[in-house]
Amino acid sequence: MLSKIQKWGNSQGIRIPLKILKNSHIDIGEEVEIVVDDGKIILTPTHKIHGKYTIKDLVAEMPADYEVEELNWDEPKGKEEW
Repeated sequence: MLSKIQKWGNSQGIRIPLKILKNSHIDIGEEVEIVVDDGKIILTPTHKIHGKYTIKDLVAEMPADYEVEELNWDEPKGKEEW
């Protein structure tokens, strides 16, 4: 599969097809580590959310007695549908 390096503002970018992201287990918006090895660019997922936390870390912080509850957001105030 071919792609093209393009200028985006003061940076350059490449579009990665969704199929390749899914096969590499990289999510949209996920932080990746970029290294160059023997002239090849290698992207490795960090599995961090916006570079700060992993899902595993966030779940570990949940209290053991946590119970899911539904919130009542009241009646619609505009044109939204509930």
